[in-house]
Amino acid sequence: MENIIVFGGAGQLGQCLKKVASDRNIHNVHFLSSTEGDILIGEAIKNVFDHYKPTFVINCAAYTAVDKAEDEVETARKINKTGAENLAMACKASSSTLIHISTDFVFKGDVADPLTESDPTGPTGVYGFTKLEGEQGIAQLLNEHIIIRTSWLYSEYGNNFAKTMLKLAADRDLLKIIADQVGTPTYAIDLAGAIFDIIASENIAFGIYHYSNEGVASWYDFAKGIFDLAGTTIKVLPISTAEYPTKATRPPYSVLDKTKIKHTFGIEIPYWRDSLSVCINKLKN
Repeated sequence: MENIIVFGGAGQLGQCLKKVASDRNIHNVHFLSSTEGDILIGEAIKNVFDHYKPTFVINCAAYTAVDKAEDEVETARKINKTGAENLAMACKASSSTLIHISTDFVFKGDVADPLTESDPTGPTGVYGFTKLEGEQGIAQLLNEHIIIRTSWLYSEYGNNFAKTMLKLAADRDLLKIIADQVGTPTYAIDLAGAIFDIIASENIAFGIYHYSNEGVASWYDFAKGIFDLAGTTIKVLPISTAEYPTKATRPPYSVLDKTKIKHTFGIEIPYWRDSLSVCINKLKN
């Protein structure tokens, strides 16, 4: 297989890609941390491309602090928009294909229908807006791109909702979790597998795709699933978004329609609770 480079290789999804690459004996995948592959420094990107001569570039680098982004607009925009555009330009110069990870936060989420790739976007906060700007910049600069929007990523790596819930449950008897925001938890190992499936398919159907696990859940359902599967006896109460105000507004409904990615690349997607069971077992062991 030709060279693949992963920007944001030290983050949650980067670590999951590394695990899947190892499990599948996929060689020539090079994982760059933010210091090794700074997507904001043109010269650093050029050096990486000159060295590895990649056929595929996977961009997992992103500013993902949703609430902090409301105050750090320019920082979020630099990473999520300018950084993405820098990689698109480098890919164009080297005839590489860019696989870029985006988010359900590009949608307003005010319609309770699974969201397709062609549905109107309408981000409600800085994070979603800058991620959408990154998508648009890539599409304008580079034909050979695959943008994958995903949602509610968790795994045994990095910081995420599942690990936070287990940590909180060790110290508390009661947790109140939002029950009126609905989406789908996505096991980042499954997403990593899908990315390598896309590369292996050699299908050049470029464009935007949606990937999350199958099924629908609220954050309350997700938390309950975590505790049930972990055998944790903690009381969990459902609350409304209004009872837990945050700086950034979240989309109330962000279930992604996966028809396009399944049909185009022949990808099978696991049900969210089945994948959560796999992750919880790994965390327990």
